[in-house]
Amino acid sequence: MRRLRNLPFPHLPGHIWAAASVLALIVLSVLLAGWIAPYPPAEQNLALRLAAPSGTHWLGTDHLGRDTLSRLLDGGGFSLTVAALATVLTAVIGTAVGVLSARRRGWLDEFFTRTNDILLAMPEMVVALFLVAALGAGYPSLLLALTVTGWTPFARLARALAYDVNARGFIEAARVLGCPPWFIILRHILPHLSGPLLGQATLRFGQFLISVGALSYLGLGVQPPQSDWGSMLAAAQPYAVRSPMTILAPGLVIFTVALCVSLIGQHLARMSSSRLLLASSAGPAPAPAPAVSNV
Repeated sequence: MRRLRNLPFPHLPGHIWAAASVLALIVLSVLLAGWIAPYPPAEQNLALRLAAPSGTHWLGTDHLGRDTLSRLLDGGGFSLTVAALATVLTAVIGTAVGVLSARRRGWLDEFFTRTNDILLAMPEMVVALFLVAALGAGYPSLLLALTVTGWTPFARLARALAYDVNARGFIEAARVLGCPPWFIILRHILPHLSGPLLGQATLRFGQFLISVGALSYLGLGVQPPQSDWGSMLAAAQPYAVRSPMTILAPGLVIFTVALCVSLIGQHLARMSSSRLLLASSAGPAPAPAPAVSNV
């Protein structure tokens, strides 16, 4: 019971609990879409096209009579998967490049820095749009485009933080003790980078989710009959006035997921940064007082 009381989770702010609950509900619904979706996502019923929300179709139907809720659950798998994979890939690549650049320095640091500056100077959406258009619409090209354009913020942040950590005394102490470079990176450098990089990853996830929706909106994402949230927005745009739910539903889901992930990630990043700050500022333990003999 004493360990349970010391856990940080019961002391989380109320808005973090709310964000985690909403996010868990959306992700769980998407994962279980095949079992809880009321209708097949591609099933058409032209007699019920653009129907208003009702007891049989909770979010109404689209211009082809397809159930909006079923398509929302089915399309969420693609949007969330691409955004999550792009976040993981860019975080790993960017962190590796930034840490290696700070550790090696010299010409390698100069090469990575100039490459990073060139990519940061280019609008990410324009570069991603060009790559997807050149490689062809679909899942692999979309993921590749987001990865190519998205690793640079991680590399710049990891490089700056790694430079700061490398200048601290415990890194030199570990080097003098004969610790191999990989051990120093894994044991001493990466833990100090985890908090800020986690916050950066959550922000990037929201941006990737919006980018996936934007590219799919332009017809460069999944192709019919497969659906995702961006293609649902594009298909519903001509009918937004007559059936607003068809365009509000995917837009609100994209906004809600991005907001919830950002709130949770920023809170975790603050917690991690606070723990590392306390650990680094704590001095050595005081020496025990000598025992006094009564003899």
